[in-house]
Amino acid sequence: MPEFLLATPDLSETDQARVAAVLERLRGVPELATRYQPAGPVGTLADLAGVPVMLKDDLQVALGHLQPRAERGATWLFQSGGSTGSPQVGYAPTGLYMAEVYAHWRALGRDDVFVNGWSAGKMWGAHFLVNAYADHAGCVAMNLGAMSRDEYDPWLQFFATRKVTGYGGTPSVLRLVFRHAAETGVKLPDLRAVLWLGEAWDRQLDADLAAVAPQARRWGMFGSTETWVVATNTPDCPADVWHPLPSQLVCVGEDELLDFTCLNPQVLNPVLRYRTGDAGRVVSCACGNPRPALQVLGRRDNLIKFRGHLLNVDDLVADLDARPGVARSQLVVREAADGGSVLQVRLLAAAGAGPNAGPDAGPDAEPDLASRVREHILGSAFGPSIVFQRNPHSLEVDVVESLIGNERTGKIPSLVVRPAG
Repeated sequence: MPEFLLATPDLSETDQARVAAVLERLRGVPELATRYQPAGPVGTLADLAGVPVMLKDDLQVALGHLQPRAERGATWLFQSGGSTGSPQVGYAPTGLYMAEVYAHWRALGRDDVFVNGWSAGKMWGAHFLVNAYADHAGCVAMNLGAMSRDEYDPWLQFFATRKVTGYGGTPSVLRLVFRHAAETGVKLPDLRAVLWLGEAWDRQLDADLAAVAPQARRWGMFGSTETWVVATNTPDCPADVWHPLPSQLVCVGEDELLDFTCLNPQVLNPVLRYRTGDAGRVVSCACGNPRPALQVLGRRDNLIKFRGHLLNVDDLVADLDARPGVARSQLVVREAADGGSVLQVRLLAAAGAGPNAGPDAGPDAEPDLASRVREHILGSAFGPSIVFQRNPHSLEVDVVESLIGNERTGKIPSLVVRPAG
């Protein structure tokens, strides 16, 4: 049987009612009715183990049919994913469920001066989610968003002058900012809390923060646009160990893949054993909290993080392969120690498109193939296009004579990752 992390030994009556309500909604979706009709009633965790696991496409089908609405306030729609294909969407009411997060995780308080460094664009929910948290904390908050490199110096000086005590962002963005501060000798003596969400902690940050802000300690949130915040950790927890919120039920399967069930009756997404692609295991946390905790081991699907944004490798490659003049594409991520990773898109030109088209190619390559594909990626309404627009050097598109493959097997992967160094 899978292992469940729940705030109580088994499902309470309220939990059972929530699961029953979600099951009923899913049975009302024509494409999912047959799948969920046999499930239930769910009165125990053992019963829940018999409910089918929900994948990303299943949830998107459900949301497309249900189109949830909040009982009070606005209904906010955000997107995750990150390819030029269809996005993954999630719904939330005004407040984004952050009252529960604040009740169990006090990273900020009324005396803090906080800088929100998450990007506010392209329907990503992190920036707005943290603003909702700041409302509960009652702190002074600055909606800075993402900075370009030439803005670091004046803003860092402003933070020092304003005695900023809290700063938040994805670790890849934080790494760039604090690396620059360390290299230029900037000090932020009042900074005590660094909030992070969106990707794994970058341990290089520890050294940079020690030089720039010796009092600063990290405070993490873990979740997704579909699940919202599932778990948190504190400065006393290892960076990869998390404590689920009371309203979040985490399941660790025998294959270590995680699925999530949200027991908060106010949550709009019908999240029932929803599998995100993350893997993990149940552990004890060094912080001293006696309850079992969750160690997140990373992703095991076709989604990767690139500069803090999810990139769906299969969707992007399929989209590029469908472009006129492209026979096949491949992604190469060149990681960098300073967090400035580069995505290279390698293209084989289609037959009849010139000398770079492979064995069946025609004589003349289209001279603008690489530039057309680059413009297509930059013009995408979803995904990492916002990263490339702000950091155009992070995207390279090249027409090549061959793709990178395994010499032993002859296989050509869709993604190649070249680590820093």
